[in-house]
This record gives sequence, C-alpha cells and structure tokens, in this order.
Amino acid sequence: MRNVHGFIVNTANYSALKEPYVKVTDSVNGQTVRQSKWIDWNQYVDELSFAQAFRTKLVSVGFDSNIGMLIDTSRNGWGGSARPTGPGPSTSVDAYVNGGRIDRRYHTGNWCNQSGAGLGERPKANPEPGIDAYVWVKPPGESDGSSKAIPNNEGKGFDRMCDPTYTGNARNGNNLSGALPDAPISGAWFAAQFQQLMQNAYPPLS
Repeated sequence: MRNVHGFIVNTANYSALKEPYVKVTDSVNGQTVRQSKWIDWNQYVDELSFAQAFRTKLVSVGFDSNIGMLIDTSRNGWGGSARPTGPGPSTSVDAYVNGGRIDRRYHTGNWCNQSGAGLGERPKANPEPGIDAYVWVKPPGESDGSSKAIPNNEGKGFDRMCDPTYTGNARNGNNLSGALPDAPISGAWFAAQFQQLMQNAYPPLS
C-alpha cells in the first residue's frame, strides 16, 4: 500500500462534482432522500464528497497519509438552461431530488455519450482539501461508443447503452440510455458531443 500514490474517481464519467441542492442527509416529509430512485440508498451524491471520504477511509486502513486523489471533471459540468438554481419541490423525495440535482442523467448507471452534459471544472491543482487536482482524463469530444453497430477495422463492438432508443435494463432502472444520436465508435471524434459540451460548460466558457 505504501507504493500507491493515489486514486482517481469519475474517470470518463458524468457524475457531478458537487450537488449543492441535494445532500444525502436531507429528508422530505419524514423520508430520507436516500430512498429516492436517483440516489438509491447510496451514501454519497457527488464526486467531491465521495473522493474526500474515500481518501479518509484509505488512510484509516493503512495507505500513506499523503495519498493523492484526482477527479475527472472533463464532462460533469451540467450547465446550460437545464441546470437547477435551487432545491426541488418538497412534495416527495423523488421530486425533491430530481428537481434539484445538477447531474441531469436519467439514471446514475448511464455512461455513454450523455445528452445535456457539459465541460466541468478546468484542470486545477489542489482545488479542495485532500484533492490533488481536477483533471481531464477523458478528452471532451471523444465518443464513448457508437449509437448503432458500425463496421470497423478496430474490433469495436456495439453496446445498447449507447443507443438513444434503448429503454434500459434492471441495472439502470429500465430508464432510457440518455445517449446522443449519430455517435461514432468509441475513441473517435464526435463533433456534436463536443459542441454540446462547450454549450453546457459549467463554469461557462468565457
């Protein structure tokens, strides 16, 4: 364990860095928000709180006290007009969470070319206690996978989670995939995705 320099979270994913309007300790009408379909009993609602808690746990079980943590923020900005500006309604735990969460995916299990995503925090050293840096590991505009089967000489297959018409499975709560249409094979340049990431960047591009 002493040879490990650190860990990275949210690699090539879309989970929000911070959820200012939804805290895992919140309750609505006597129900914990952990009962919402979105949070689904998880103990953490955003990547920063998870990374900091993960680091504390690692040190407690014997990892070096100087162990570093990185967070991939390349596509977790979720800006634009759909970005909430306050908590959701207190009519139910689901309404509260869905109305106030920054992460606008249909389900946290959705991972492929997510519609509505934006560039996140720019790469930055020592942004928060216990965090060495925000980094862009997944290059913005690089496709997660094709939205339909595309013949290629790279051995790239097709995953239904990249198909915008896919209605999901038990692992994503039988929700739509949330994927963008007309995506190329994984690793290829996806111009439409890059344009959307810039449009929805948070902090906004100056």
